[in-house]
Amino acid sequence: MFSFRNLVAMGVLASVGCAFVLHPGQPRAAPPIDRDWAYYGGDANGDRFSPLTQIDTSNVGQLRPAWRIDGPKGGLQTTPLVIDGILYGYTTTQQVFAASAETGKTIWTFDSGVIGRQPARGLTYWSAGAERRLFAGVMDRLYALDPSTGRPIPSFGENGAVDLRKNLGDDFTSNATYLTSPGVIYKDVIIVGFRTSETEPAAPGWIRAYDVRTGKLSWTFHTIPQPGEPGYETWPKDAYKTAGAANNWAGMVVDQKNGIVFVPTGSAVDDMYGADRKGDNLYADTLLALDAKTGRRLWHFQGVHHDMWDRDFPSPPVLLTVRRNGRNIEAVAQATKQGYVFIFERRTGKPLFPIEERPFPASDTPGEAASPTQPVPVAPAPFARQHLTEDLLTDRTPEAHAWALEAFRKLRGGGPFVPYKVGQQTIVFPGYDGGAEWGGQAVDPRTGVFYINANDVAWTGSLAERRASAAASPGADIYASQCAACHGVDRTGSPPQFPSLVGLENRMTAEEVAGVIHNGRGRMPPFPAVTATTLDALIAFLRTSKQTQPAGERGEVVSNAPAQARYVFTGYRRFRDPDGYPAVKPPWGTLSAIDLNTGQYVWRRPLGEYPELVARGLKDTGSENYGGPVVTASGVVFIAATIYDCKLRAFDAKTGKLLWQGALPYAGNATPATYMANGRQYVVIATSNSKNPTAPQGSAYVAFALPRR
Repeated sequence: MFSFRNLVAMGVLASVGCAFVLHPGQPRAAPPIDRDWAYYGGDANGDRFSPLTQIDTSNVGQLRPAWRIDGPKGGLQTTPLVIDGILYGYTTTQQVFAASAETGKTIWTFDSGVIGRQPARGLTYWSAGAERRLFAGVMDRLYALDPSTGRPIPSFGENGAVDLRKNLGDDFTSNATYLTSPGVIYKDVIIVGFRTSETEPAAPGWIRAYDVRTGKLSWTFHTIPQPGEPGYETWPKDAYKTAGAANNWAGMVVDQKNGIVFVPTGSAVDDMYGADRKGDNLYADTLLALDAKTGRRLWHFQGVHHDMWDRDFPSPPVLLTVRRNGRNIEAVAQATKQGYVFIFERRTGKPLFPIEERPFPASDTPGEAASPTQPVPVAPAPFARQHLTEDLLTDRTPEAHAWALEAFRKLRGGGPFVPYKVGQQTIVFPGYDGGAEWGGQAVDPRTGVFYINANDVAWTGSLAERRASAAASPGADIYASQCAACHGVDRTGSPPQFPSLVGLENRMTAEEVAGVIHNGRGRMPPFPAVTATTLDALIAFLRTSKQTQPAGERGEVVSNAPAQARYVFTGYRRFRDPDGYPAVKPPWGTLSAIDLNTGQYVWRRPLGEYPELVARGLKDTGSENYGGPVVTASGVVFIAATIYDCKLRAFDAKTGKLLWQGALPYAGNATPATYMANGRQYVVIATSNSKNPTAPQGSAYVAFALPRR
């Protein structure tokens, strides 16, 4: 349960690495001039633009903390909604709450009874006349709540909720379907995707629309086509019966005027080895334009053919109007993990900048068949680096450079779309977390300037032959197929996102391990298909100190394993120097402004710092960052996102100049919201340190405003 802390009185909270100073305020009467943040993306266009101007480039340096809501440990990635002076958000365990947008005082809390450990990035609001509904995803349920009370509306679905596992196949109980990003509204339907498993088995990532009043299914779009549907020929025959994912986990946006819902999808499973899904695999890694009323496909663009690198579209697209040859064009822009921005006419799908199908290397892994080409936009230029060469290796210290050079010369590739090799690490640059990530982008609709933050570091990955041996066990085999992709074949992981499981028996009980497998945590989805004896076998393997290699590491090929499972991904690995910093030259994180009318960059700045490196004189390195920016009509870009320095920053939208930075109690790994309450403009950000486990743990929503006059 969240607790409210009144920040009108002076006080100080200090913690290791992140200091938070409270300032007094003087209450005053003001006319009720409220401007809301009623959508996950700020407005129906998803552009994260606010028309507010009270906070501007001349006074943003005066921002002070206004209120704070503290919560429990865990990850917090929510962009809250603010409607009619009420702020709606999630706790780290997916309780939903309403609070005063002016004071932070809690009004109500909804507890479904399920402790949710998945990301909960936002909510959805709908109203028609006197009717109002707040839609909240809690794990695999979509709830319709009364915004006034927080109580479920019984007439929606089954006692106020729709079970998202259903209507996806016969055995719905094994479906992993978690609503981590909010649905979108078109008239009287809510359209949703879901997060699912990234290894087999995974639910098919169908897009579904439900009636907002009854919860009845209105339409379904098959992202893995069935016989007779366009795209069926891009998969092996009858693949739809067993294939999974190609799901929308990142969110979507609706063109309300034209009735088009734009849906970016993720990769198909298995993410890293596709012998069982030869072909381009529509509609995985695709921007879909669907008729929002019927679900009928209008057009599509596939960003990665036969994805083998987990290069799913990571964030909702943005709707905007661009100026081209003297005319206005209604456009949709989609950013990618590989650092590209694709821009299309909304109604036709015509690219506004040329897209070239360029050749890339073939795969030499038995059974795999990489696409001979991949689409690359001619403009804008990539917002993250694409080719890792020796001159881009870290020079932070001579020792770090020497280590990086030796390591680099053992790696494969360096450029984009290089297939994995069995037994040798391949460079993925930018890494698996982008480029762009789920935080989304902001656009000033008056200028067509697009603001995007990015990670700019390298990762590596490889394949290994899946083998059995006398030392293997049923639990080891399950680990190899379900867990090794993230935690590595040797269980060492890639902390902090993919923690090491070595010595797990000393840190967690068997019951606690079972809870994480069933409910997930952070980036890890639940695994409902792991049940009964298979669960016991997996837990026994995970809690064994002896480093028994998973099936697939030595000995004979597993006799009962299907041919397509012959190779397994060995795990995500950051390319880091021995001190734990990226083994490439800075910037390691950036914030860019791109004019989408011309495709030219307006400015680019490093985003984030490492406090300990700053103390040694190394500033402006940029850092890993999650969460996105917002931009205001007064020309201010607000963004937190950075993991290690616990700051909310304000930049000049025209020049990129840093105007202000405010200390946060934890990292602001979320996208902020800005709104007006009782005549005062606020900027609010959700914070937590779950991505930096060495820092003090906790969570809080923090709001800033100008001092009262």
